Amino acid sequence: MTNTYFTPGPAELYPTFAQHLRTAMDEQIGSISHRSQRFRDIYRYTDEQLRTLLNIPASHGIYFTGSASEVWERMLLNCVEHESFHMVNGSFSRKFYDYALSLHKFAHINEKPFGQGFDAAEIDVPDYAELVAITHNETSSGVQFRPTEIHKLKRKYSKKLFCVDMVSSAPYPDLDFALVDSAFFSVQKAFGMPAGLGVWIANEACLEKAERLQQYESMTIGAHNTLPMLHKHYQTFETPATPNVLFIYLLGKIAADLNKTGIAAIRRQTEDRAKQIYKFLESNDGFTPFVKEDRHRSQTVIVAETTRPAAEVIAAVKEADMIVGSGYGKFKDGQIRIANFPATSAEQVGKLLARLREVG
Repeated sequence: MTNTYFTPGPAELYPTFAQHLRTAMDEQIGSISHRSQRFRDIYRYTDEQLRTLLNIPASHGIYFTGSASEVWERMLLNCVEHESFHMVNGSFSRKFYDYALSLHKFAHINEKPFGQGFDAAEIDVPDYAELVAITHNETSSGVQFRPTEIHKLKRKYSKKLFCVDMVSSAPYPDLDFALVDSAFFSVQKAFGMPAGLGVWIANEACLEKAERLQQYESMTIGAHNTLPMLHKHYQTFETPATPNVLFIYLLGKIAADLNKTGIAAIRRQTEDRAKQIYKFLESNDGFTPFVKEDRHRSQTVIVAETTRPAAEVIAAVKEADMIVGSGYGKFKDGQIRIANFPATSAEQVGKLLARLREVG
């Protein structure tokens, strides 16, 4: 029996992944040059599909990196001269902040306890912060930062660059890219692919900032995958260095499949499954939703506290050929995480909850 993965990344592979992979192997996609017309066509196609899926305007470029973690560093080097501001409520938003400190930026932090979320009205961005770093969905704690709140904050601080980490939620969040300057994700979560590709979306304001900083002799914007270099090659749908051509191809195909379903339907299905899971957690004595405020609860990575040791719950679920994630860090022994990505259906979620009811 094949396992069904409800893990928050790497996650369940998208149902059409194997079919697209076989086609890629038949067409020898892994062997083509990234300077060939075939690759340029692949890049263009993936770009078009992502633009449709995420409603990305022409003002933003779509660039490929090795991972989303790489984008933390690229963003900080290319778009921050002195100061950044980070909203932290979990381990991954904290890592973005830690990267800023490692790069010797003056990093401001607004930190909430693990499992609590942010609302725009309570946030004051420091006057001299150039970049506002927001995590839409905190993978470690199951907290979401609602797009409407992100947009409110940007309108209040319109002259600052806003960068949104949407690693464990894209394509679910309905971000307004007329307001969001940059966003990024990796493919091993909701896009249902193996790890190995990051996607960086950045607008002209980010590019202009990088080009200005590049002129300063006293600082560096890096040497690998700088934003000006990525954008230069993007004009002809190429990349500065040899990319993961196979995964760019597969991402385009899966994005096209998601477009066939339609982003409105994907969001509605995601919310319906999340409602199903949270209702179960609230009505079952063995589990409790970790995030208490409904408006802050993630729709894509749901964290539950367990009355039994989490390892026992995970093992019992695995006996039924389903894999759920463990709690993150110090919460490992008392929590499980359930990914709610497009690759898993409402029927599969129903089977998972039935098993959790038996073992909880």
